[in-house]
Amino acid sequence: MKINYQWLKSWVDTDLDAAGVAERFTLAGLEVDDCSPVAPALNGVVVGSIVDVQPHPDADRLRVCRVVGDDQERTIVCGAPNARVGLKAPLATVGSVLPGGLKIKPARLRGVASEGMLCSEPELGLGDDAAGLMELPDDAPVGKSLTAYLGLDDHVLDIDLTPNRSDCLSARGLARELSALTGVPVTGPTFAPVPAVDDFALDIELQSPADCPCYLGRIVRGVDVGAQTPLWMVETLRRCGIRSLGPIVDVTNYVLLELGQPMHAFDFDKLSGGIRVRRAQAGERMVLLDEREVELDPDMLLICDREGPLAIGGIIGGLDSAVSDATTDILLESAWFNPATIVGRGRRLGLATESAHRFERGVDPELQRQAIERATELVMAIAGGRPGPVLEAFDRAHLPGPREVKVRPERVNRLLGTDLSDTEIGSTLVRLGMSVQPAGSAFRVIPPSARRDIEIEVDLIEEVARLQGYDQLPSRSPGGRLRLAPSAEAEVPLRTLRRQLAARGFQEIITWSFIGEEDLARLGMAEGAQRLANPLNRDMAVLRTSLLPGLLKTAGANFRRQQDDFRLFELGTCFVNDCDGFHEPNRLALFMTGRLSNEHALGAGRPIDFFDLKGEVEQLLALNRIQGELRFERSEQAWLHPGQAAELYLDDQPIGSLGQVHPALARALDWAGTAFVAELDADRIRASVLPSHRRGSRYPSLRRDIAVVVPEQTPASDLMAEIRRTGGKIVEKCVIFDEYRGEGIESGHKSLAIGLILRDVSRTLTDEEVDRVVGRVVDGLGQSFGAKLRG
Repeated sequence: MKINYQWLKSWVDTDLDAAGVAERFTLAGLEVDDCSPVAPALNGVVVGSIVDVQPHPDADRLRVCRVVGDDQERTIVCGAPNARVGLKAPLATVGSVLPGGLKIKPARLRGVASEGMLCSEPELGLGDDAAGLMELPDDAPVGKSLTAYLGLDDHVLDIDLTPNRSDCLSARGLARELSALTGVPVTGPTFAPVPAVDDFALDIELQSPADCPCYLGRIVRGVDVGAQTPLWMVETLRRCGIRSLGPIVDVTNYVLLELGQPMHAFDFDKLSGGIRVRRAQAGERMVLLDEREVELDPDMLLICDREGPLAIGGIIGGLDSAVSDATTDILLESAWFNPATIVGRGRRLGLATESAHRFERGVDPELQRQAIERATELVMAIAGGRPGPVLEAFDRAHLPGPREVKVRPERVNRLLGTDLSDTEIGSTLVRLGMSVQPAGSAFRVIPPSARRDIEIEVDLIEEVARLQGYDQLPSRSPGGRLRLAPSAEAEVPLRTLRRQLAARGFQEIITWSFIGEEDLARLGMAEGAQRLANPLNRDMAVLRTSLLPGLLKTAGANFRRQQDDFRLFELGTCFVNDCDGFHEPNRLALFMTGRLSNEHALGAGRPIDFFDLKGEVEQLLALNRIQGELRFERSEQAWLHPGQAAELYLDDQPIGSLGQVHPALARALDWAGTAFVAELDADRIRASVLPSHRRGSRYPSLRRDIAVVVPEQTPASDLMAEIRRTGGKIVEKCVIFDEYRGEGIESGHKSLAIGLILRDVSRTLTDEEVDRVVGRVVDGLGQSFGAKLRG
């Protein structure tokens, strides 16, 4: 929320300067991000009046102007297209310095002397309109300092409000807050109702009262939309970050900033029948003010006439009913919308409007009548017109009413560590506009209608703390005893996993838990995703069900910066809402791309492949002595390469997937390189086996190598499991050290060379015993997989 200091001071006549007000707000929890002057120093810039304009003798686009300024008439050469006799514009006199360091000196332009400079808005740092000179009102006093005339000796406070303080999204709300902080009363301005001069009527029907229980309208006929918005209003809007767009829109924007009530104006002649407030129908479309045609979702609230939608309630108006240069009659709208109906709808359409920002957080439900009266007053003062009566439609049952909250002084002092009396606590709450009544050892408090954030006792305690000053609260160490929960001895700490992965060359990343639904859908992981009620934007609309979308985005950012050799990992929580309920599994994700080793004098390392990633996973699990039997099986995940993908099982329970990113997905992500990823259940791979003593064998091992031919689709892990089963305990280890396809091997088959390492802990094995074990292994492989010894 931006507000200029002088506007705030017109409400509360405080002795604090702008910096002092900013400090008070910040100490009270309304953090002021910036307090800056509304304009740079403009010493020597005055109001000038053009009294004569002649063409330049040697330049078609230049004009020679005679300008009256401070105390003399001077000649100024000007190229602005709007330079004309009678125009009043800023005049930078000789010797003045403009923003950017431009010093005004006497000059000759194409042979004609020029003594000063007539200025546009950008040249003075007062706006963006560079089409011509900055035009001042006809009654601007010639020769007066521009700073004094426009009141530029002012500051803008940029306040970063928390979402619960919607009451401070207006000049009136901030003024009330400043009054409570300083004790200076709010003195103005006040608004009187505008009487109707005719009986203009319009039917208003609330078809969705739970979404909009209060809708007010007022017809004003005969307005002059070409009227000039007063300079004071244009300047106020500019200092609050809003550009002037004409008198009617300027009035609605000014009321929004002044009172906090969003409003809208329709061209009354473009309406057909009365107003209908209803939900959108499936497939319904409308053209917005930004000229985009959008399809409306059924949960969006619409303001309609009998022929179709006119506006999306609380968010944006429609182009077909907008005020234009031909408008003579307008319908002013002032309504209260249920925040739950507005939240997220604008962002779904790529919109972030000032109205939606306020309605999402909650507008004062007692403000609508006052706002429409104030808007009527301003419209008539600027553009004239004949107002009709205020037309109202209410459903009181759905409007929020006053709530009563009890607060105990003893509880206040205990939580804050203070020693405040009941009188001090009560008067503090009264300063905030609250009704306070004693109720035994407590107070019954009714907050103002604008303070929708006050719901429970601790909310009131927070208000007492804010007004007393957080810097004034005593500092004390907390008492009590803390109990530390013992960690499981067999559980591998997360910090251990992080250190191990870092030692293997992986870099840790931390990505957002909020991602776009499209990111999950691309990987086939959108099922079970929990949507957010109030997403920041479309790219952060759901909670992640996997770490992979964030990991792939980070990898893509590195690829786009010509980084093609790196390893990443992330440990984080995912969120799944499925048939078993909502749960939050912890996951570990790995990413590898590039080469196995750095380039060196003897050559470059080979490119990373699937088995390097598989080896990293096996190394991690072996290093931590993960409890259970591990098994790899072919994976059918759509986001993985069908020939280089595996599912990892621990005791027959799936705990993760790994493999090469599918080439089609890599192309969709605009990747040039080949990448490999894995995602594992972090909780399952942390269940380690406690170290225990085991007697080692003093006797030598023997090795026998066999080469078996098996069908192409036979998993190597199944062969290894069969070898351990049939070989028994004396098979200490088995390794596959070669794979062959080609001449001498039947089509659809492969040859695997397997090394068997055998050892007994109590004696030396004989050749006959080893031969019998190898025979059993070969027979078992033949029976289970049709394996044959390669000749």
